[in-house]
Amino acid sequence: MTNLAKRKKAELRFRFYGIFSVFLSLLFVAILIFNICSSGIGGFYKTIFLTSIHFDQKLLNLEDNASEEQIRNASFRKLIKNSFDESFKDYSKDEIKQIKKLFYRKIDIELKNFLINNPEFLNKTTKVELTASTHIDQIHKGNFDRTVQEKHRKVNNFQLEIYDKFVEDQKVKKVWNSTYFTSGDSRDPEAAGVASSVKGSVFTILICFLLSFPIAIFASIYLQEFAKAGKITDLIEININNLAAVPSIIFGLLGLGILLNFFGLPRSTALVGGIVLSFMTLPTIIVACRSSLRAVPPSIREAALALGATKNQVVFHHVLPLAMPGTLTGTIIGLARAIGETAPLLMIGMVAFIMDIPSNPLEPAVGMPAQIYLWSESSERGFIEKTSSAIILLLMFLIVVNFVSVYFRKKYEKKW
Repeated sequence: MTNLAKRKKAELRFRFYGIFSVFLSLLFVAILIFNICSSGIGGFYKTIFLTSIHFDQKLLNLEDNASEEQIRNASFRKLIKNSFDESFKDYSKDEIKQIKKLFYRKIDIELKNFLINNPEFLNKTTKVELTASTHIDQIHKGNFDRTVQEKHRKVNNFQLEIYDKFVEDQKVKKVWNSTYFTSGDSRDPEAAGVASSVKGSVFTILICFLLSFPIAIFASIYLQEFAKAGKITDLIEININNLAAVPSIIFGLLGLGILLNFFGLPRSTALVGGIVLSFMTLPTIIVACRSSLRAVPPSIREAALALGATKNQVVFHHVLPLAMPGTLTGTIIGLARAIGETAPLLMIGMVAFIMDIPSNPLEPAVGMPAQIYLWSESSERGFIEKTSSAIILLLMFLIVVNFVSVYFRKKYEKKW
């Protein structure tokens, strides 16, 4: 075999190894996405029972044209008891108690919200969609094997019979779970949502961007365009590169020691989280911005100076606009990394059970990654699909961020 034939075979082998490596990487990504989607799609839906409810005015102790506050303060226990007793006359009290466990334990809140939104049904009978318990929800979605022995499951045989009867009567439906997007965290999988964590992440990333982007731009411009070469400049560059490689939890310790203990900023807030993540993102943006500034041809600077432009005009009118696509790409990638961080937020208390949806950055909040971590630690089966659903939302956000990054780079990129 000649040397030329050997080189051609070696080239073919190298191409095969490269294609196989790419294929293997895509296969692993596809398996990961498939596993997450198959277990998480169900989290966007919930199981409900179509139940006839008579909103008896006397049982609720409400007046005609009752206000929202009066309905909210009314007790629905007697109404619920009366409705179940009427609907299941042929069953004993103990059996009715077992039937009630098929429903979400806080159906009184659902009935209150329904009557508040539909006050015209006071003293009338109507069908209401009541959320099923998490165990029935998992059975209806096929996530739990109902053939398991009765002693090993939380839904007994009698409850399964009642559930099957509901299914036969077409009183069980799987509907879109809007509560998942509008409510905060909860100890009950039926009521848990991502609104608080999504809003917390938005506040955190917004503060991170507002702090890190302008500081990184000005620092990069000074170091690249104005600073004289010397030991001090070299020391600053080395430290910036070192900071870009520091583990993220170190920035969390910095936030704990300085922002919380020294400055006394409120714990578990998006403000502190955004500042900590800006510490972490700043070196990444500076490195990207300096690389973009360095990539601008010297001829552009020389031409602007030859036309009488000052140094500031050269930088801000000519060099910086041309370097902005690369800078924005580095910024978006840095923010995408920041939104997936949990370790720094752990140190400042942003990994906590937060039910209320924050209305501003100074209120306690939790981030999406921290919410995923908290749900993954829960023993309730219903939180498994909630965790995967939250991961899907986070992945969708990261995909959108990367597409935006590519779009800005392609749109504003200039070639010389």
